[in-house]
Amino acid sequence: MKKEQIERFFATLQAANPQPNTELEYTSVFELLTAVLLSAQATDVGVNKATRRLFPVANTPQKILDLGLEGLENHIKTIGLYRSKAKHLMQTCRILVDQHGGQVPRTREALEALPGVGRKTANVVLNVAFGEPTMAVDTHIFRLGNRTGLAPGKTPLEVERQLLKRIPARFLEDAHHWLILHGRYVCQARKPQCGRCAVASYCDYKAKTA
Repeated sequence: MKKEQIERFFATLQAANPQPNTELEYTSVFELLTAVLLSAQATDVGVNKATRRLFPVANTPQKILDLGLEGLENHIKTIGLYRSKAKHLMQTCRILVDQHGGQVPRTREALEALPGVGRKTANVVLNVAFGEPTMAVDTHIFRLGNRTGLAPGKTPLEVERQLLKRIPARFLEDAHHWLILHGRYVCQARKPQCGRCAVASYCDYKAKTA
């Protein structure tokens, strides 16, 4: 995908959805971190169902610790891998209380030092909570980067670096959301909906299959 095509690609997505948001439900930075940590290999819909039970009872690091591991597991057991996620979340809450005054840190290094928080989760928090132009490459964005020709790469990190380099600065803060939503609902894995895709005319895949 050429530079002028990338510009039009994101301008089109922006026009259709000027203020995109994550589909995870949260009301604080800690709730966002918790939801993203729980979302690995789970749907946003499934995570939201669990956090609607959890957050009214425990929505701060200390309150999660007060629940205890078994109590936390009972609130999130509808999510896949809930035991390991509960363990990581408890460990993360202990670090937040002991080392960060109960607050979510604003640096990548500190975020990635939290159990269960990898580069993708840290990028989501930095972008969504703190407005930094980071790019969290999940399966949708990895697929889009390669399929469309927007940012080809063999690994999520390669795709992330390509996206940060190729996306015009004015689109970077919201690009993560546009790409995820586009991959989730239009450019789907098994059967991309090219016939109703607003950006198909800029896409390498559409050009190859036309």
